[in-house]
Amino acid sequence: MRSGVLVPVLALASLHAVAAEPVGSGARLAATCTACHGVAPVDGNALPPLTGQSQQALLASLRAFRAGTRPATIMTQLARGYTDEQLAQIAAWFAAQPGEKRK
Repeated sequence: MRSGVLVPVLALASLHAVAAEPVGSGARLAATCTACHGVAPVDGNALPPLTGQSQQALLASLRAFRAGTRPATIMTQLARGYTDEQLAQIAAWFAAQPGEKRK
């Protein structure tokens, strides 16, 4: 129950970081992701960083979460709340951020 409240609270708290972005932009949509994953890799964070991945890999992961074909705790529920276009915007935003490229 606690985690069901904590995730939305963290997501809302992260919106101030992207307040200047236009509504619907990748940065605004990605604010929910950054609440847990962050923007830059952080030592001790159990969740994988999303920066450094290709747009195609991120989009494939997001679609798999939404379809329920990739095991997850909260990601299936979150991904189901986005359209294909929004998932593409999120993936594009993270792929454009600086970060160590992943294989």
